[in-house]
Amino acid sequence: MSKLARLRKEAGYTQAAFVAAFAREAARLGIDAAVSIRQLRRWESESPPPLPHPGQQAVLEVMFGLPLAETGFDVPTHRGATVQRIGDDGEVKRRAFVAGTGAVAAAAILPDRRGPRIGMSDMVALHARLANLYAVDHRSGGIPAKARARQLEQHLTRTLKDAVYTSKVGRDLQAMLSELHSNQAWYGYDSGPVDEARTASMEALTAAQLIGDELLQISALETLVLIDIKAERAWEATLAVETAYGLASKVGAGPAVHLVIALREANVSMHVGDTAAARRALSRALSYQSRDEDIEDVPHWARFAGPVEIDYATADMYARSANPRRAVPFLRAAVDGLGGGYVRNAAWYRSKLASTLLDAGEVEEACTEMVGVIESCGGITSKRLTGRIRAFQKSVDAIDTTAARDASEYIHQTMRGGRI
Repeated sequence: MSKLARLRKEAGYTQAAFVAAFAREAARLGIDAAVSIRQLRRWESESPPPLPHPGQQAVLEVMFGLPLAETGFDVPTHRGATVQRIGDDGEVKRRAFVAGTGAVAAAAILPDRRGPRIGMSDMVALHARLANLYAVDHRSGGIPAKARARQLEQHLTRTLKDAVYTSKVGRDLQAMLSELHSNQAWYGYDSGPVDEARTASMEALTAAQLIGDELLQISALETLVLIDIKAERAWEATLAVETAYGLASKVGAGPAVHLVIALREANVSMHVGDTAAARRALSRALSYQSRDEDIEDVPHWARFAGPVEIDYATADMYARSANPRRAVPFLRAAVDGLGGGYVRNAAWYRSKLASTLLDAGEVEEACTEMVGVIESCGGITSKRLTGRIRAFQKSVDAIDTTAARDASEYIHQTMRGGRI
């Protein structure tokens, strides 16, 4: 891996996010400079990489707080750094930007205050804690992830308030806080209350808007769509989808991000009963899914999207249109396609399959599937999942077969024992 690629990843950028951040930094500095994803890939893959022009050099040095020669480029003497070291104060290197041609003002000098100093190694550790939340949610559900997210939120807020850091690190901390709020919005959607989920989603959106990060705005909006549907605010969900598409076009987002938006468009269309619009959105999702994209260019929050989610959404469309038998094959494909790390989703998808089989008149198979869900989900705490299991029990209570009675009794005993 090239030095530039490593620095970019340590700073928490995908290639698409870095290009967007570069444009914002150039605009703030008043420098006529830009970079495309194609050019960034050349910088990161070719040896030696093509030398950035002076304007690009100035922006790169501000973003990383390093002379260009220390980011992996062969820099001739006459293109010396516009950023100079003025001492080493521990984990954070203070920088001064000298006046002159191609130089910029001292916008990234640390504030003159006391407190813990936050540098790149601290940011790597914080990013690891944020990434771990995804694993906890996939493995155990929103309730345990919610508790860890609250601890991380307090840590980030305290750091932003009391620590000493460069302007670049400060923006990264705020970006992490936005992504964290989006996660908290999802946990609220999964386990309630919905008002708390909505508040977290708005916090995420506001934080992303303040730092001008379009991808994080899309992340907040895609979760807001689900929350709005749950809260019966279809008009706002529709506007959130339209806004997300506009932001994706503006920032040049990749196929995975567009795929997430298309899935949310399908969610809204199904909620309002517009099956034709849902079909169009799912066709659009399939088109995005078929396009190649480097996983490193996909934001963490969008990496869940793929054929499994399209199958599940297609099944949901058929189930909502009272055609459960058409839905069953898509649900089976979704269940079979899930990876081993998605325990919560596996239980959710299998419970949907069980409920759909029951609607299709396959009582014995439905009961076997739901019992299997309960046997495998002892470590999962999700109010949405519990609600679906209870609804299944209510339905089988009205069916007079041995399989239905046995399944109902098993669910009752499990619920009474507090195992779900």
